[in-house]
Amino acid sequence: MALSFTFATIIFLTLHTAHSSNPPFACDWSNPSSKSYPFCNPKLPIPQRTKDLLSRLTLQEKLSQLVNTAPSIPRLGIPAYQWWSEALHGVGSVGPGIRFNASISSATSFPQVILSAATFDSLLWYRIGRAIGIEARAIYNAGQAQGLTFWAPNINIFRDPRWGRGQETPGEDPLLTSGYAVSYVRGLQGDSFHGGKLRGHLQASACCKHFTAYDLDNWKGVDRFLFDARVSLQDLADTYQPPFQSCVQQGGASGIMCAYNRVNGVPSCADFNLLTKTARKEWHFRGYITSDCGAVGIIHDQQGFAKSSEDAVADVLRAGMDVECGTYLTDHAKSAVLQKKVSMSEIDRALHNLFSIRMRLGLFDGNPSSLPFGMIGPNHVCSKEHQYLALEAARNGIVLLKNSPTLLPLPKTSPSISLAVIGPNANASPLTLLGNYAGPPCKSVTILQGFQHYVKNAVYHPGCDGGPKCSSAQIEQAVEVAKKVDYVVLVMGLDQSEEREERDRIHLDLPGKQLELVNSVAEASKKPVILVLLCGGPVDISSAKYNHKIGGILWAGYPGELGGIALAQIIFGDHNPGGRLPVTWYPKDYIKVPMTDMRMRADPSTGYPGRTYRFYKGPKVYDFGYGLSYSKYSYEFVSVTHAKLHLNQSSTHLMVENSETVRYKLVSELGEQTCQSMSLSVTVRVQNHGSMVGKHPVLLFMRPKNQKSGNPVKQLVGFQSVMLDAGEMTHVGFAVSPCEHLSRANEDGAMIIEEGSQVLLLDDQEHPIDIIV
Repeated sequence: MALSFTFATIIFLTLHTAHSSNPPFACDWSNPSSKSYPFCNPKLPIPQRTKDLLSRLTLQEKLSQLVNTAPSIPRLGIPAYQWWSEALHGVGSVGPGIRFNASISSATSFPQVILSAATFDSLLWYRIGRAIGIEARAIYNAGQAQGLTFWAPNINIFRDPRWGRGQETPGEDPLLTSGYAVSYVRGLQGDSFHGGKLRGHLQASACCKHFTAYDLDNWKGVDRFLFDARVSLQDLADTYQPPFQSCVQQGGASGIMCAYNRVNGVPSCADFNLLTKTARKEWHFRGYITSDCGAVGIIHDQQGFAKSSEDAVADVLRAGMDVECGTYLTDHAKSAVLQKKVSMSEIDRALHNLFSIRMRLGLFDGNPSSLPFGMIGPNHVCSKEHQYLALEAARNGIVLLKNSPTLLPLPKTSPSISLAVIGPNANASPLTLLGNYAGPPCKSVTILQGFQHYVKNAVYHPGCDGGPKCSSAQIEQAVEVAKKVDYVVLVMGLDQSEEREERDRIHLDLPGKQLELVNSVAEASKKPVILVLLCGGPVDISSAKYNHKIGGILWAGYPGELGGIALAQIIFGDHNPGGRLPVTWYPKDYIKVPMTDMRMRADPSTGYPGRTYRFYKGPKVYDFGYGLSYSKYSYEFVSVTHAKLHLNQSSTHLMVENSETVRYKLVSELGEQTCQSMSLSVTVRVQNHGSMVGKHPVLLFMRPKNQKSGNPVKQLVGFQSVMLDAGEMTHVGFAVSPCEHLSRANEDGAMIIEEGSQVLLLDDQEHPIDIIV
């Protein structure tokens, strides 16, 4: 029986009425001594306040503050502080900084990042970050948090489809990942969507991780602790570093986490060029830098980079790291000082950065209840607004991969429709829908429960024994169930036992006997079946793609606490799908490529196929940016300013490629003002030709007219998400910067703009751009 959905039927508001304790803070004005401390005076500049505070600390007190579990300093009225809390897609229970109890026992759990990224909706990402920041501050105000520094977002490039943590990232494209980073950070920290609002306190502190070129956890005996990522300057410049630069410069992030791995022989947390020269001096980063947990100890104990424990401590502090997640500094920092391997200036620099963040959070300004963000309370956690946002994100992220012959949406008007929901993820625990780094959700709706809102008597069968591993399957029983119903939805895919932190995948197939189950049920069903995939990383479903007995395929990522509702609404036509894949889906043979090979660009001479849609030259199951809808959309270029770009400024350089001399400009020599003056204004017309309203991501790509060695095959230069009514047409504008979007990195890692023709791509529409040097 079809049911009419209202939001009230699927959301209940959790009320938090229990009494809670006060949050920890320094500079309690009821203590007379607080008024005498300049570090407690909020009218003074923060550098002056931190200088005063540091002058009052003993060596032992200073060293004690260099780890994530920073103890209290009672004689100065400074409480303990916990630097480690998580908020990847909602305030998480991983890390010691947050306690969920009777007062606030849950937090809104949004879709895993990879699915939210599929919306290509910057404003949505900002709203998610803002909601998480509000809930984080509420939990702190209720006395259930020991800190307000959250180690998110994860903005590493999803370079290899086997990576277990790819689910945590916004995908494989640097522009997309940069956009996500900026929006999330601004939202979480309390900035405006366009930035520039932050003048006083941070709502919460965001941390860009894992810096840098970190995208392997445990593959064929190679783990993240010992891995030495060999990365070219070219790939660093135009793939691995841009998201971090954007996170810092445009997002205004107040934290960076350095990664476990080495890059070109140097541990990230001991790399002065990375932490100080690049982040602080070139990007003007003004926050704190933390290690990943245990990353300092491995520099000596496992990697052998440092000759002694004291040398490891000296290496990281000299490089620019400020705080360790762990206890290695607790054990070895004092001896490093006594051996004169660590100077007081390096310790004071780290402490200045750390206490500056705590002051920016308002934790040294007296009771937070009377300060900005002080009125955020338990009623702001699991609010109706936030839960609806979680539903909206899931609905707009789910990607329709196949709909033949227009099987979807299913009818909901017939009172006699019968439905079977089959598969290891069809009634999986709510935790499966959340993905990793989650906290306890406000509300949980399984996939089966979502369908039961539409078909009350929907039949369920797991199909597999033992969950998605599916080492054995009840195929005959599942087939018998499928034969008796009008429609079958198969819910397959992965879970955290297949892909997660410290677990990379070894193949790209559906696990175990899942494919056999899919094919058998599809063959026996009355009508073509619908295949739903829960997974972070891509799966090779080529056989399902071309199987005429499988009429619909949807990728639902890990859709969060209300993902069951979102999926059902799409399948029964109460929502028009519009998500687009944020990663390339490779064929299963891609596993022949060593996961340890960090090269992005293809090498035809050795058969190396390259990585991501920008450089991969090989067959694909689905392209980056692919996604269907119940509507047909059309595009047209309306206008492009500066279709002929004359670059007369600065020196012209020459290089020879394939016996051809190429003229180019160095972006660094053009200057910011020149780059801005050359910006292209691109206007496109988009129309929804369907009968349903739709949220639709518009993706603008660029490719060189003539492919050259080292150039991307194509690359994303802009994206916007638009809402269009049935039949509605609108204009969408893009600002394309030649310095940012039409440039590429040369082998020295310098960004250059080459003379020649480029082509703007919008689905099947093209528009030429000529660059004249």
